[in-house]
Amino acid sequence: MDVTDPRPIYARATEQTAALIKTVTPERLNGPTPCTEFDVRTLLSHIVGGTLRIAVAGETGDGGEVRPFAEGVPDDGWPAAYDEVRARVLRAWESDERMTAPVRVPWGEVPGAAALSGYVMELVTHTWDLSDALGHPLELAPELAEFALATAHQVLPDPVREGEDFPFASARPAPEGADNYRQLAAWLGRDPIATN
Repeated sequence: MDVTDPRPIYARATEQTAALIKTVTPERLNGPTPCTEFDVRTLLSHIVGGTLRIAVAGETGDGGEVRPFAEGVPDDGWPAAYDEVRARVLRAWESDERMTAPVRVPWGEVPGAAALSGYVMELVTHTWDLSDALGHPLELAPELAEFALATAHQVLPDPVREGEDFPFASARPAPEGADNYRQLAAWLGRDPIATN
């Protein structure tokens, strides 16, 4: 997998996430998500906070001190909150030098391209979580899931994951004929929520 420059696909992933967040209505905020420890509001908080973390990593080389949750966002303020951090993260990663310079992220110190590829995987996965929680209101771009799934297999090659160090659960079997999003969700230990 060529991860020399994941910036275009990350930018596309943020566009998709922004469009999906705009479909969230306040009455859905307490609903469940496939990320079982998060309701929709907490998932949105994590998407916004995680994006801030990778923005700071792009700006300073170290996003480790940023808590990956946003606080104080009003129920109708999630689209604006995400748009703000999305613009910041895209600016932070504009420099070509950032692709090769080391950055510190929760899983260690890695070249910028590897860090941003990991965050493509995380963002695309959480976008699927949100989409599933909302009943899939928008069609998701298959090329984003293809990239994220390849990254997931590269950085998490062992399907069994136990302990607090893993942000993703052990892999589950994907249904036969599953698309790349569903395969990604299954590899990262997610099942669709039963209400869909």
